[in-house]
Amino acid sequence: MPEPPELRSLRYFVAVAEELHFGRAAARLHIAQPSLSVQIRKLEHSLGTRLFERTSRSVELTDVGAVLLEEATRLLVGADRLVAATREAARGLRGTLVVGFQGNAAAELTPKVLTAFQARHPRVQVEMRSHDFADPTVGLANGSVDVAFVRPPLLVQDWLDVETLFVEPRVLVTSTDSPLAARSEVSVEDVLDVPFVARRAPSAWRDFWLATSSRGSHAVRVGAEVAGVDECFEAILSGRGVAFTQASTQRYYDRPGLAFIPVTGLPSSPLAIAWRNDLDSEPVADFVETARMLAALDVVPMASPARQEAVAPATLAAVPS
Repeated sequence: MPEPPELRSLRYFVAVAEELHFGRAAARLHIAQPSLSVQIRKLEHSLGTRLFERTSRSVELTDVGAVLLEEATRLLVGADRLVAATREAARGLRGTLVVGFQGNAAAELTPKVLTAFQARHPRVQVEMRSHDFADPTVGLANGSVDVAFVRPPLLVQDWLDVETLFVEPRVLVTSTDSPLAARSEVSVEDVLDVPFVARRAPSAWRDFWLATSSRGSHAVRVGAEVAGVDECFEAILSGRGVAFTQASTQRYYDRPGLAFIPVTGLPSSPLAIAWRNDLDSEPVADFVETARMLAALDVVPMASPARQEAVAPATLAAVPS
């Protein structure tokens, strides 16, 4: 049996697989590009297969490379967490709870949950980790986070549990230069022909935020594609499109030049807490219970607490309204 690849070789491979460009990957790794190319060739030789298809103009993953990327990412995350857990134990801590989120997380509920949990577990280090639009599970899929504040819809997964904490209206974000900014409210029909800023994300999540199910036969005009909240707002400010977002975004990201307009007839946006059910973790269970109890107090402005029957895992692909 061949020896397993070293972690360093896998880190080099993941960098190239994510960048699909040897120059950018080398810069990210702070090594010379020729050295990186040699290391990738050695890895391919040791595994007995090609991981990339290379031409003078492009680098693409092979099917085998795509499998290795998924497995290598999971392995590297586990290795990093092993090192972190060892160091934390040496400092007298009882581990780290990594909480994934996007944007404004759970709005005003977020600091309340963190404070209450930390009071119950003062020796557990809590780390908040932000993610872009590419991964709606915000790190749960590759195991880089333990629990996450997420915005359904999410694809149903056997290993994933999701519980809605509250729902809130969606609003339209546009520039103040747009004629729409003077409106007191809009409907989806009012913006069918307006270009939208699309999230660079899996189709179910991308389509929810483009409100494709409410457009009938009208296709979306995409004016820009973005990876995160700040990119989205920059695209709006530069006149490349408008976007739907949750109402709480205005309280956390309002800035000169943006207008937030209520939208009628559009399903609400649920905010949920999600966790992997294939891992037995007392801190995760306590964090979920803390979030559940505080959400029941309806502490988020303009939001409604979720009903228990609306959060069954079988309904994750549907959008609560």
